[in-house]
Amino acid sequence: MVIEDDASISELLQLYLGREGYAVHATALGKEGIELVREKDPALVVLDLMLPDSTGFEVLKAVRAFSRAPLIILTAKDAEQDKILGLELGADDYMVKPFSPGELVARARAVQRRAGTPEEPGDGSQVLGGIELSPAERTVRVDGERVELTPKEFELLHYLLLNRGLALTRERLLEEVWGYSAYGDARTVDVHVGQLRKKLGKWGRVIQTVWGLGYKADPGAGR
Repeated sequence: MVIEDDASISELLQLYLGREGYAVHATALGKEGIELVREKDPALVVLDLMLPDSTGFEVLKAVRAFSRAPLIILTAKDAEQDKILGLELGADDYMVKPFSPGELVARARAVQRRAGTPEEPGDGSQVLGGIELSPAERTVRVDGERVELTPKEFELLHYLLLNRGLALTRERLLEEVWGYSAYGDARTVDVHVGQLRKKLGKWGRVIQTVWGLGYKADPGAGR
């Protein structure tokens, strides 16, 4: 699903994504885009921030209320705050115009890979301190209470728990959770870690900063 009001860019995206085997639906309107995502249940959403009838942030928030489809923000706005807000609202990636169509396709494949195939029921549950993560149910509970995470927050926490005790670089986290490293922005990791800590409350201390390197899930902090 492409939600983009620039006809030339929309056509370019449809061409490149079509060559990769996607059946592309496109609209220039945010409100129509929301309804089309609801109707079509797409495997991927590419969303422009500046639309004639609404902001991309409004569309993103509305879509995330009912869909976990991998979503890439595509925009001419390069302000860091816009990028942070998009990620906090649940976007999986962010690209600034002008962009390389080939890179966008690569990122599309990466966010879809990281969205993952559902795991076998009962497999892979992770518990650390008061945190309980179930990959099969895609749920996280803190002291027994369910906590709502964005898809990328969930995947980041899952990867940290799977590798508890190991110091993981931002670059490795970008590659393993987001699926890319060459074009990655380490700030993306920092933003998601910050949001995770807030949502985990007192158990946010489990995610520790390894200064000059990255982060780790510390088993000792779970006691």
